[in-house]
Amino acid sequence: MMQQASSNTKEQFANSPDLKAKLMNAIMEALDAHTLMSTQALNSLTIQGGMKDILLNNAGLYEALRAQYAG
Repeated sequence: MMQQASSNTKEQFANSPDLKAKLMNAIMEALDAHTLMSTQALNSLTIQGGMKDILLNNAGLYEALRAQYAG
């Protein structure tokens, strides 16, 4: 892809069948990864508890929601 980008105009590069294939592969890989992670989280109380802990104690979920409601 780097060679194609350096050898073509942006428009030519955007129309590359290789770019379309790479994009589709990246989308499918992301879907697979998210499906696996979601399945693991749904099947594990430990993971669910860890996610809740992160949201409440590190990400500021409670505070952000209170601020929006009061705002």
